[in-house]
Amino acid sequence: MQKPIGIVLVIIGIVALVYGGIHYNDQKTVLEVGGIKATATEHKTIPISPIVGAISLVGGIVLLMAGKRRT
Repeated sequence: MQKPIGIVLVIIGIVALVYGGIHYNDQKTVLEVGGIKATATEHKTIPISPIVGAISLVGGIVLLMAGKRRT
């Protein structure tokens, strides 16, 4: 059970450290007159702290190493 959790934590840690967050676009209607609609695209980022990524990465490695020692 420790191995799958460790792998997931390592992947989350790497993604958090490489990308620095989750990026997405948000479209909003700015103006709507009759049949004409004007929209604006807003680029947003949900930041994930590098500290959280590092802790996740180290925790995953520890779980993987602990699983190897038990077997």
